Amino acid sequence: MRDKQIVLKPQDFLVTLKIALNEMRKLTFFELGDELAMSTSVVHGATERAKICKLLMSENNNLVANYSSLQEFILHGIKYVFPPILGSIKKGMATGTAARPLKEFFKQGDMLEFVWPDPEGELRGVSLQPIHPSVPSAARKDSKLYEVLVLVDAIRIGAAREREIAKKELIRRLS
Repeated sequence: MRDKQIVLKPQDFLVTLKIALNEMRKLTFFELGDELAMSTSVVHGATERAKICKLLMSENNNLVANYSSLQEFILHGIKYVFPPILGSIKKGMATGTAARPLKEFFKQGDMLEFVWPDPEGELRGVSLQPIHPSVPSAARKDSKLYEVLVLVDAIRIGAAREREIAKKELIRRLS
């Protein structure tokens, strides 16, 4: 028994997504940390909390995603646990309908798009705090992770149509 309530942290969710999208690679804690711009100890702690929260499981000494729990959490809880925090107009990395895979479903109009603030970004838009500060760096290194994080953001900030398309795409990618 633990004597404290476990709370899912942003890095726990990011590490879980990385593992879910790269199960065939069997990444070590060091490799996960390197690709997510986190220390090995932070990654280890993240996996332990994600296991307690039933987002990850151990199978044959390997960490694997609990896809049904992960989908349920993203589809029904993400916007409450990690609410969107919007800011001013900034230069950054595209997210939501401004980025793949949602960009192809929506006409880019006169409205400003959402971006994760990032000095290396190429788009100006309304800043949306990423779920974890290392998201832009991790997304540049892993296009699959980037696309899933874009879908997660659409669920967090999107209108009904954007959320529905994002949900369908997420289920397809996390099955």
